Amino acid sequence: MEKDLKETLDKVARFYDKRKVGEVGALGFRRSTDLGTLLACMDRMMDEGLIRPHESLFLDLGCADGRVNIFLSYLVRYSVGIEMDEWTLEEYGPLKAELEQSLEKNGLLSPRENIFLYHGDSSDDGVHERITRETGIRFHEFDLFYTYLVMHQEFAQLIAARAKKGAIFMVYGLHRILPLYDGLSLLTPISPVEGVLALYQKD
Repeated sequence: MEKDLKETLDKVARFYDKRKVGEVGALGFRRSTDLGTLLACMDRMMDEGLIRPHESLFLDLGCADGRVNIFLSYLVRYSVGIEMDEWTLEEYGPLKAELEQSLEKNGLLSPRENIFLYHGDSSDDGVHERITRETGIRFHEFDLFYTYLVMHQEFAQLIAARAKKGAIFMVYGLHRILPLYDGLSLLTPISPVEGVLALYQKD
C-alpha cells in the first residue's frame, strides 16, 4: 500500500474510531467497526487477491453511518451500502464533511466519488433494483460483502443464494467461534484476520 494512501486510511480510521455512534444518550451503545483494526486486515486481503484495488465491487449490508464505505472507497471501484435505520444513515453526510475538512487540512486524500448509500432492508429486492438503476451493478456482480455480525446468518443465506461464485463475505466481530454457512466456505487459515474478521467464499 502506498505511503500517502496508508496515511490517509490511518487518519480516516482514527477519525471514526473516536466516534462510536450511539454510545451515549437514550439510544444507548451501538457497536461500530474499529477501522484501525480493519486497516490492519487490508494488506493481507490484497496480498491474497481478495481485494483488487480499484476493481472490486463492495457492498456493506448494514452500513450504519457509512464509515466502512468511506474507508473502502479508497480501495475498490464502487463502495455501496444499505442501512435500515434512517437516523443512523443521516449521520453520514455531516461526518463525511467534517472528515474531508480534516483530510484537506493535513494534505491527505479525500474519499473517492464512488460511494452510494441507500436506506432500506438489505433483503428487499426493491433496494437492489434501485442500486442497479443508479450504479449499474447487480447483486450477483458484487465481489465483496460486509457486515458487523448483525444478521450475519440471514446475510449469509442471501449471499449463498444470489451472489456469484467466488464472492467474499466479510464478517467483522468474530473471534474464537467461527460459524459455518451453507453454500459458503470459511477461508482458512487466514480467518479470522487480525483475530476479528472472518472471511467466507461463495462456493
